[in-house]
Amino acid sequence: MFKNFNVKMLLLSFIFSTVVSYAQSDSTEVVQSNIQNYTPSKLLEKGKIDIKFFNNLYTQTERTDNGTKSNIKRENFFTSSLELFTGVSKSKKINLGLIIVYNSNTINGESATSVFNFKNELGTSRSAISSFAPSIKFAPFKSISNFSIQSSFYIPLHKLETNANVFLAPKSYILQNRFYYDYTFSSRKFQLFTELGTRFFFGTKSKDDSGNFNINGGYANNSLEIAPGIFVSYFPSNKFTILTFLQHSQLIDLGNKFSQDYSATGVGLKYQLSKILNLETIYSKFIRGNDIGLGQSFNLGLRAIF
Repeated sequence: MFKNFNVKMLLLSFIFSTVVSYAQSDSTEVVQSNIQNYTPSKLLEKGKIDIKFFNNLYTQTERTDNGTKSNIKRENFFTSSLELFTGVSKSKKINLGLIIVYNSNTINGESATSVFNFKNELGTSRSAISSFAPSIKFAPFKSISNFSIQSSFYIPLHKLETNANVFLAPKSYILQNRFYYDYTFSSRKFQLFTELGTRFFFGTKSKDDSGNFNINGGYANNSLEIAPGIFVSYFPSNKFTILTFLQHSQLIDLGNKFSQDYSATGVGLKYQLSKILNLETIYSKFIRGNDIGLGQSFNLGLRAIF
């Protein structure tokens, strides 16, 4: 594991600077861009590589508990993920990949940008590589090429989920399945994309039969999350898209004595910077929920396919 975040960022910067240089050297125009062709539903051809560097900053000053909203000191949660996938079958039916997740969080009224200090200060901030996930993506039906399933198994790399009231990330082993389907209208100006995500959290219950918290438990252990989402994209050109979406998440109690849910909506933009590299930015707002924060998130990602 890297000893400090600067080294990690230098490594990631090197990877993407290499990718960008490669992209800029190939100026051949394509009729359809990667943002049109390679939706999350589509699999890679054998030998192709997909690298996605995605960053999410969630910040909140309000939450809801037991049906009551309350104001809180600002809390901030930054998640950075690096996803690498490659095609391994001639029929484009199987992709293999790896996901690495880094978290940096701050509480007690710190500014939203304080997460970028990447510090570990007792009672105020935490940051670390939190998990990694071997992954497989496959198309189960030969006749439906725009339907696929991505399965990932997240392995935690930290022992304390919460330390001095500062949450880092779930300490559970997590099995995540994501079901993707998209439909492009005949005009090729509009595209409908749907996703159904599920996550099962393994591990010791977070509360015992008396309702007391277990030290070794995770907040969502022995729970199942179901998260459907629908996205509508409009393409003013083959290199540019505007999208809007609605998502819901329901954490179902399977004996853990804890459940929560939320709904969020937002807008986003994607732009094809070069033949292989595209940029995306997304804003979302939590519009309702139970036993959860009601904040907003700012997202920025780079994706390269070559």
